[in-house]
Amino acid sequence: MITTFTKKEKLKSKKEIDLLFSEGKTIAQYPIRLIYRKITSDTEVDIKTAVSVSKRNFKKAVDRNHIKRLLRESYRKNKYIVPHTTHQFSFMFLYTGKEIPDYILVASKMKRILQKFVKQEIKIS
Repeated sequence: MITTFTKKEKLKSKKEIDLLFSEGKTIAQYPIRLIYRKITSDTEVDIKTAVSVSKRNFKKAVDRNHIKRLLRESYRKNKYIVPHTTHQFSFMFLYTGKEIPDYILVASKMKRILQKFVKQEIKIS
């Protein structure tokens, strides 16, 4: 099982992020929300991922960066839950809580969100 989060797996395209927010579907597991969208691009990775933390809830950049690191790490450790498919997706993980979490909480919620995503997409596909 490869647990890396390489540069190719990161969602950076402003155009794709805008499309994700306008056309994406949502799965929520407080305090994390996943917005995802099926994409049609010829890249070698199945899922492109980005994370975000609200500036309104966390004024200090140090706190926002800490939470983003927790989100990326928990995704990296649990991305094996999503099987390789013929479809490609873009993911955006949003942290919606108002207090700084610990890693155990973030990892358990991330696992639940990815399991919900797999169940939902298996029904659709």
